Amino acid sequence: MKLLKFRVTDFRSVTDSGWIEADRITALIGTNESGKTNLLIPLWKLKPAKDGEINGIADYPRKRYNELRNLPKEQKPIFIRAYFELDDPLVAHLVSLTGATEGDVRIANIARRFDGMYIITFPNAKSGAGASGAEIKSLLSAARTEIEALTTPVKADQAVKEGIVAALESGITQIGDAETVNKAELEAIKVVLDGVDLESAAKRSVVVPRFEQLLEDIDGHLQSVSRPLPGDIQEARQLVLNNLPAFVYYSNYGNLDSEIYLPHVIQNMERDDLGSREEAKVRTMKVLFEFVRLQPQEILELGEEPEATKGRPTEEEIKANAESKKEREILLQSASTELTGKFRDWWKQGEYRIRFNADGNHFRIWVSDDKRPEEIELEGRSTGLQWFLSFYLIFLVESADSHQGAILLLDEPGLSLHPLAQRDLSEFFENLSRTNQLLYTTHSPFLVDSNHLDRVKAVFVNDEGTTSVSANLREGLSREEQSKSVYPVHAALGLSVSDVLLQGCQPVIVEGPSDQIYLSAIKNYLIAGGHLSPQREIVFVPAGGVRGVGAVASILTAKDEQLPFVICDSDPSGQDLVKKLRSGLYQGQAERIALVGAELGLESAEVEDLMPFDFMAGVITRFFRGTEGEFVDVAEAGKPLVPQIEDFAQKEGVTLEQGWKVDLARRAKEAFAKRDIMKGEDERLEVWKKLFSSINN
Repeated sequence: MKLLKFRVTDFRSVTDSGWIEADRITALIGTNESGKTNLLIPLWKLKPAKDGEINGIADYPRKRYNELRNLPKEQKPIFIRAYFELDDPLVAHLVSLTGATEGDVRIANIARRFDGMYIITFPNAKSGAGASGAEIKSLLSAARTEIEALTTPVKADQAVKEGIVAALESGITQIGDAETVNKAELEAIKVVLDGVDLESAAKRSVVVPRFEQLLEDIDGHLQSVSRPLPGDIQEARQLVLNNLPAFVYYSNYGNLDSEIYLPHVIQNMERDDLGSREEAKVRTMKVLFEFVRLQPQEILELGEEPEATKGRPTEEEIKANAESKKEREILLQSASTELTGKFRDWWKQGEYRIRFNADGNHFRIWVSDDKRPEEIELEGRSTGLQWFLSFYLIFLVESADSHQGAILLLDEPGLSLHPLAQRDLSEFFENLSRTNQLLYTTHSPFLVDSNHLDRVKAVFVNDEGTTSVSANLREGLSREEQSKSVYPVHAALGLSVSDVLLQGCQPVIVEGPSDQIYLSAIKNYLIAGGHLSPQREIVFVPAGGVRGVGAVASILTAKDEQLPFVICDSDPSGQDLVKKLRSGLYQGQAERIALVGAELGLESAEVEDLMPFDFMAGVITRFFRGTEGEFVDVAEAGKPLVPQIEDFAQKEGVTLEQGWKVDLARRAKEAFAKRDIMKGEDERLEVWKKLFSSINN
């Protein structure tokens, strides 16, 4: 099951978060005390892998505590709702169990109340309240036409034929222009049809078989409208609940100690009264020993000295003890080599070697690297290295074992890491998300992937003093406290400039984040399809609007004196910018500036127009879901999309919030990733290839 979106209500500082869409990786950014943790915890409590009990004292909103405390259990409010996409085997099981269609049960909505009760529904399931009036009328009309055309050589059949036609006409009249026919109305039609006397028909009647076929069709529709909704079937609800992935919440990460006293470890692993900090350390040590494939007791026993027999050990005892110690040394050496190799793939801050050593009752972890070949205890190394090693071990072991398929919730990971190590952590998340969906909170720009701003949600305190969430990264900029929440995003965008300066990437300046999202999606598609082989990593650098393009270009030029490539919209402000650049900074290098309109042969085109028209029309229609009209019905190919969107919004009375282009770009990128939108778009593909060839060369 894949988490699609979730909503938190009446939980601690959150009155209503609104729907928060979830990707493979979802980042919740915001300042301290903005309420980020209060978004993860209720999701964890939907189905916690461990602990996570609902606690009214801690979880009820303080201002409503007395009210909620005194409510009967069945009236306790829902605090978490989540939409999940179900996988094929589960859908097939539900179809066989409920008789519903695959589309009916593909999406499940799972909610939980403060009394622990689950509410499970299937939002796409069609109500059994009625059948299509047009469809039933069509069945009756088709049967009437065919039966009227039949020749009845036997007189008895003629009377039956007339009775059937009269019954069919009665049913057609009863339906009239009704859009739906409910169960009672359909049963009334069936009574009229069943009232036709078929006993008097000829043995080889030509009209009865066609009429009986109609009766079977009507029975099928009656069965359909009588069928309960999938969510009304207890077995279906329980099946979904049994398959709901567990949520694993991490806030205390439990750094490993360099020297571990084995008797204490053995004792602590058996205790259930440890504090959160000690419990986190025990958890990390458990996965450490699971990784080395030894239990602390076994390590201890393999290193024990032989007991004296009559004052001194025998030769056999000495030999057996030596073999045990040798076996322990080989096992630890093997585990050390394995962990060193795996850890190097993720920790890019140096070539580290890790060695496990056991001596009597003590288990030690030693670390060396190429710059400092002498071994130093883990505790003597940086806090960041200790944290990353501990964190890595937990996920290496637990994600492949007890947390397989779980959804991981990480609260402020990597605080002690160097900024570049936080980048490594971000890469680790990318790999981890192949097997586990991941949501994390942060206020560090180094944990915000500027190439995936569509995964970022801004968390801030609204005017009522409660927690709000928005995918619009310009949300909350009207107040100083709120604008601080999105600072990591703006800082992350600035870091893409650093990537160019420090790592020699190929910079392409664009006007804003929405341009970056579309162009990154196109770049990834071209690379995946073998249409593009970049000489250097292509980095799209948003300039914060047309006014910032010249300044950013000047900064990036300082690297190697070569002007960066620029892509501009062909709207009036974009065209004015291009004129200034070509007569100023880019004089003599006009080929390094691309106008979207010129690439497409479409005047006033913007980056949105680079995407296939039919695809974007569908995305925009869903973007305006709930309006009386549909964008796809009025959209005109061959004209720029943005003015059409603005005109449609105005006619439908919809206010386009600041930053709506970013939200639309994020939705388009999500839809792009789910299916191949380029089938039959050879001309558009050639435009993409030509544009990126100019960048690459």
